[in-house]
Amino acid sequence: MLGNGVVGILAESSNKWERRVPLTPSHCARLLNGGRDRTGVARIIVQPSTKRIHHDVLYEDVGCEISEDLSECGLILGIKQPKVEMILPDRAYAFFSHTHKAQKENMPLLDKILAERVSLYDYELIVGDQGRRLLSFGKFAGRAGIIDFLHGLGQRYLSLGYSTPFLSLGASYMYSSLAAAKAAVISVGEEISTLGLPAGICPLVFAFTGSGNVSRGAQEIFKLLPHCFVEPSRLPELFERAKGESQPGRKSKRVFQVYGCVVTSQDMVENKDSTKVFDKADYYAHPEHYNPVFHEKIAPYASVIVNCMYWEKRFPQLLSNDQLQDLTRKGCSLVGLCDITCDVGGSLEFVNQTTSIDSPFFRYDPLNNSYHQDLEGSGLICSAVDILPTEFAKEASQHFGDILSEFVGNLASTVDITKLPAHLGRACIAHRGSLTTLYEYIPRMRSSDTEEISEDPTSPQFNKKKYNILVSLSGHLFDQFLINEALDIIEAAGGSFHLVKCQVGQNSEAMSLSELEVGADDRVVLDQIIDSLNSIARHDENVGIINKESNKISLVVGKVHDNASEKKEEPKKKTGVLILGAGRVCQPAAELLASIGSISSSQRYKACLGDDFEGLNDVHVIVASLYLKDAEEIIEGIPNTTAVQLDVQDHASLHKYISQVEVVISLLPPFCHIIVANACIELRRHLVTASYVDSSMLTLDENAKNAGITILGEMGLDPGIDHMMAMKMINDAHVRKGRVRSFVSYCGGLPSPEAANNPLAYKFSWNPAGAIRAGRNPATYLINGETVHVDGENLYDSAERFRIPDLPAFALECLPNRNSLVYGDVYGIADEASTIFRGTLRYEGFGKIMATLAKIGLFISEPHPLLKDGQRPTFRTFLLELLKMKNGEPGDALKGEKEIAERILNLNYCKDKDTALRAAKTIIFLGLIDQTEIPISCQSAFDVSCFRMEERLAYSNTEQDMVLLHHEVEVDFPDDKLTEKHRATLLEFGRIKNGKNITSMALTVGIPAAIGALLILENKIKTRGVLRPLEPEVYVPALDILQAYGFKLMEKVE
Repeated sequence: MLGNGVVGILAESSNKWERRVPLTPSHCARLLNGGRDRTGVARIIVQPSTKRIHHDVLYEDVGCEISEDLSECGLILGIKQPKVEMILPDRAYAFFSHTHKAQKENMPLLDKILAERVSLYDYELIVGDQGRRLLSFGKFAGRAGIIDFLHGLGQRYLSLGYSTPFLSLGASYMYSSLAAAKAAVISVGEEISTLGLPAGICPLVFAFTGSGNVSRGAQEIFKLLPHCFVEPSRLPELFERAKGESQPGRKSKRVFQVYGCVVTSQDMVENKDSTKVFDKADYYAHPEHYNPVFHEKIAPYASVIVNCMYWEKRFPQLLSNDQLQDLTRKGCSLVGLCDITCDVGGSLEFVNQTTSIDSPFFRYDPLNNSYHQDLEGSGLICSAVDILPTEFAKEASQHFGDILSEFVGNLASTVDITKLPAHLGRACIAHRGSLTTLYEYIPRMRSSDTEEISEDPTSPQFNKKKYNILVSLSGHLFDQFLINEALDIIEAAGGSFHLVKCQVGQNSEAMSLSELEVGADDRVVLDQIIDSLNSIARHDENVGIINKESNKISLVVGKVHDNASEKKEEPKKKTGVLILGAGRVCQPAAELLASIGSISSSQRYKACLGDDFEGLNDVHVIVASLYLKDAEEIIEGIPNTTAVQLDVQDHASLHKYISQVEVVISLLPPFCHIIVANACIELRRHLVTASYVDSSMLTLDENAKNAGITILGEMGLDPGIDHMMAMKMINDAHVRKGRVRSFVSYCGGLPSPEAANNPLAYKFSWNPAGAIRAGRNPATYLINGETVHVDGENLYDSAERFRIPDLPAFALECLPNRNSLVYGDVYGIADEASTIFRGTLRYEGFGKIMATLAKIGLFISEPHPLLKDGQRPTFRTFLLELLKMKNGEPGDALKGEKEIAERILNLNYCKDKDTALRAAKTIIFLGLIDQTEIPISCQSAFDVSCFRMEERLAYSNTEQDMVLLHHEVEVDFPDDKLTEKHRATLLEFGRIKNGKNITSMALTVGIPAAIGALLILENKIKTRGVLRPLEPEVYVPALDILQAYGFKLMEKVE
């Protein structure tokens, strides 16, 4: 019967509301029409159901058979577990079985499956290469859960005396589709944005716990309302501001948005040791080291808690009844709990019951510790529905079937499970009545009855072996099958185990905990078992691949109960680096430093730094940002990293984190560096920045020397790599007794040629304001002994055509870059060079267009009269004003490029028609002739230009940028030798890594900064004080590492 290609679909019987299906009629049609040879499916038999979201006739219409009898089916599909008596012998079944963690309540079902020689596939265990479940309904639970709660919230506020737009919203199941439900939420949002919410219930804050699929689904709906997300640390500030706005005399009595706050584990607890930062891996392994703070830092400010995070008993609770009672007495604004996890007796102690779709709420009064089934009276309301996704049965089934239909043919036509794709083979718990190898631990777990085992290690049950030890394992023990490895190690060595405690994670993101009493008659054997367990806890590091939480065990070993002396190993202290700032530049720096301990990285650095490369243990990188979410996004997928929230103005916090590391990298705005530098001097920690070393930093030179630290500045691209390439060429020339006659340097961050697809041939990877202002700076340089000054107003007009001999395809131009003369002193060539020039590269034509836009007035930063006093003209009206067309001239005079170009020429803003036309195209491309209103945030022409450029000249997710750095040095040698021309070029494109686009600018700034930290950690930079990368001890190894890292540095001599 197995593998016959006949698929059955069960009629769901677990709950009256369960209307989902594993395959929709459209999926069945595709499978049947494709033919068995291609899809693996010959027939589909559907059990009749009058409540299924898709009527039986729809299945019949596409060729399915309708029958109660599924005896001809080799594969039978369902959503929830079928009743035990429905299991047919010698078949394959696929559904959510909840048996692979040896859950007691489902063991009768597993016993029946084994007795009937059934093959069982569990959807929960079908995971991709990254350990993520392929089949789940998490987002739909989040979507339905929050809509249901908003529906009840309107009723609750009405009982408290407030009419709100939420009152018009229905429950999720009341809408014909998810789209219809979203439209209703949008309608509520429009009413909030126009009529507002009563000030008495504001700020209305929704606190979302967790960041997985459930939370994302809930946030997706929440974002349909006018909203603003607030960092957890900013909640007190939000409430203080709201207090001020509600003072007597304030005109505003309504609030026109709601607030969201995403809360993760590091916002819920803090380490008992105040000197330690939050570490997620440590928290999962040692929750006993942490105190709960949710009741102090989050709950006092939350109106609604949207609980989307699975919780285990070994972790601190979010809110105990006593804490909630105390908050209520203090006037906490908490009005309700939307418990999408339906976690009875879990993280919120008062949740002692589930609710149903038709009766989704109960009310809890903390002061009386009483429960009520209405929405009126004291306390807060709570929803805890355990079957939420079925409220959007149509969309949920479509989503599920889209994925399941891709491999149902494999399951339907395969007899030998070894021939299945790996992700399906791993999901097979039982095959023909026997547990598969991956799940052989289940009877071992069942035979160790946790309820009968004492946790007292001295009890007789623990003395079966001479030596016994308590071992705690935590991690993805069951969904990643790591428990198998652990038990195999114990039994293969001749040891024994008893299960003392087992807490299993109930979703793909939750960890599990097993405490095992491990025994052996030989102490050596027991030590070998512990060593082997330690090896799987660290196996990623041993083989030199990146650690991932999903395939890693945390191990805690207790004492050996033989009264022998206990051996303790001091953990190796990890080297630490603190990166301040979580912008685009941060990620490449964090990745490089966090990978230093890997085998491949060690080999790379040893090749660059020589045999005396000592090799570092793993470097732990702390990424600190004013907003925690930014730091968390940076470190996602990077091992040996921690994200923290930090305001550098907070002296105590800054000192706390700096004291934990050896080197600090500051990627903050330049004005912050002096604060960080002073703290580093005080704490005797080294500092690296990518910014210019200004006069204020230079004043710290002596203090840094006295503290014995290095402050290495200008360790980026420009300044940074440009210094290092220049000094290598110049010093090489000086060693050979040469004199530098000419030094010219060009550098530019540009779109790659294929991304230069707009009239300006330029794009911004961040706010354009800085780049536009740089184009208005005056410049000074030296040419053939003559000093040339260029005013800022004329800088764009001074652009000159430029070509690089080795890269003839690039049509470029260069603009002078500030004061080039200072580099004569910096590079030690002031007394010998007659030409010193540093320029900024752009694609040809950029300067003329920008000069024209500047003359039109688009870069004037003073407030413009048209934008004052709340006036909101359209972009077109504003452009007409700038082009002096306001004396009755019709607006349609600017129909297109030709008319705009003619106007520019008439106003003498440029002299040639081609430039005027290109400027006109740029104006149109930027949307400056649109009939849409200018945002209120724009107060000047400069603001308007920046707004449009940031919007229209941004990189798409698939576009790459490019960095081009080029030096030309002419060197004269004594004894009438010929003059040598040296050229050095760096060409670097953005890279796509793990699906993320990393800009070349981020790489060429972040990587050098990280290399600077590495050289300090390796003691390759011995100079103390404030320095730039101008000396061989810095630039020689740094350039070598850059090339080893894949940077393309080209050098030529003529």
